[in-house]
Amino acid sequence: MSEQAPSTADFLARIALLEAAVSARDITIAERDEQLRRERAEAALRIQRLQLRIDRFNRKAFGRSSEKLGQMLLELEDLETDVAAGVPDAELPIVADTDKVRVLPVRKLNPNLPRKRIVREPSCACCPGCGGDLRAMGEDSEEMLDLVAQAWQVIETVRPKYSCRTCDKIIQAPAPIKAIARGKLSYAALAHIMMAKWGYHLPYYRQAQMMAAKGVDIERSTLARSAGYAAALLDPIYNRLREIGRTRSKIHTDDTRLPILAPGTGTTHKGALWVYVADDRNSGSQEPPIAWYRATMGRAGESVMSELAGFAGTLQADGFTGYNQIYRGGAIREAACLAHLRRKIFDVHDRRTRPWSGRCDDSSCARPTVCRGMPISPRPSPMTPSDGARSTASSTMASSSPTT
Repeated sequence: MSEQAPSTADFLARIALLEAAVSARDITIAERDEQLRRERAEAALRIQRLQLRIDRFNRKAFGRSSEKLGQMLLELEDLETDVAAGVPDAELPIVADTDKVRVLPVRKLNPNLPRKRIVREPSCACCPGCGGDLRAMGEDSEEMLDLVAQAWQVIETVRPKYSCRTCDKIIQAPAPIKAIARGKLSYAALAHIMMAKWGYHLPYYRQAQMMAAKGVDIERSTLARSAGYAAALLDPIYNRLREIGRTRSKIHTDDTRLPILAPGTGTTHKGALWVYVADDRNSGSQEPPIAWYRATMGRAGESVMSELAGFAGTLQADGFTGYNQIYRGGAIREAACLAHLRRKIFDVHDRRTRPWSGRCDDSSCARPTVCRGMPISPRPSPMTPSDGARSTASSTMASSSPTT
């Protein structure tokens, strides 16, 4: 007996079931997306609160190092990593409880970086469905940041010798100039080692370990001696920068404590690292900025005097007493540092006990500038002018009234 063909009612019932399943799936996807948006919105708000706290720490510390600030930065980085780990491939906007919508910006890579273009063509040159010919209609592109592995290589310079058949004179090309006489480091290798040490603060023993992992066997003492040769090579550039800096009309200087190892004693000497900057671009100057550094054994004013010998102009510095002997001659004028002065003002303001607030906290006050600095009790009401305002208004009316 043949099976009975499904009726129209059966088709409608199956369609209704499929529509219900699709609707349920859409609701599930929407609920999941909404939950994801809420979680990302909460994470974004938390990141903003942490950023505000970090800014507050920065203002409080005025640029000084703070252990709490470092912990806050680490916490913020961990939170951003967790948020990025839970983000799907499709970027979704962050929707907070308010009406504002923040869409994640798409950061573009530096256009000055070298680029390698890879074109991925389809596996077949015809349509896989019908076998028809294909025509170009556009393309999709995306960029990823890649790293080319650093590789050490040995440059072997060969200079063939030739002799003259007539006079037996030996002919040979001159030897190339080396960064270090009878050394094994090229200019590029020496620059890399110095940048890793002083630019990225990698100690020599750690550099030696990294180089050994790539097959380069070099002693830490060799890297340390190379620093002295590099300093000798850079000394003319340093002297020229200092010579140009002394001709400027204003120089900013500051120092930081620098412990210097004392070999054989197990202790350190008290050194200082001085920086000298001449940069007046904010004042409309067209001169290029100049900065140079000087490490000294000890922290005394004589170091600055010898470094700024021949300078005549304005010196912006902090309240270090070693600068006083520089200002005595009159050729160098003092420009005190406002940031150091502001620290003391903030300290006095926070420690001082006062019966009134330093600002007007009354939201109904129409003249907060009048109330600032006054006790809370005698503050004028919004409809009552203060004595100063009343006297000012009276004198204004008197001066504007016509004489009879």
